[in-house]
Amino acid sequence: MGEFFSNVSRYPKYLITIVLGVFTAAISPLIKRGRNPITAIALVGALFSGLLTIIFLLKAMAFPASIT
Repeated sequence: MGEFFSNVSRYPKYLITIVLGVFTAAISPLIKRGRNPITAIALVGALFSGLLTIIFLLKAMAFPASIT
């Protein structure tokens, strides 16, 4: 039984490693392109609008409008 919990305890480590790898692979090209001022402004605008979209979606999911 101890071996089972030993194996299960490794899964969060794998998940964290995979997530960090995906973020690193996605963000590194953006950082390289962010040195150009025009591209940097566009990237900041895209990140800001994406963040607002997520906030509004989560708010609409948590507090749906009542139709009466």
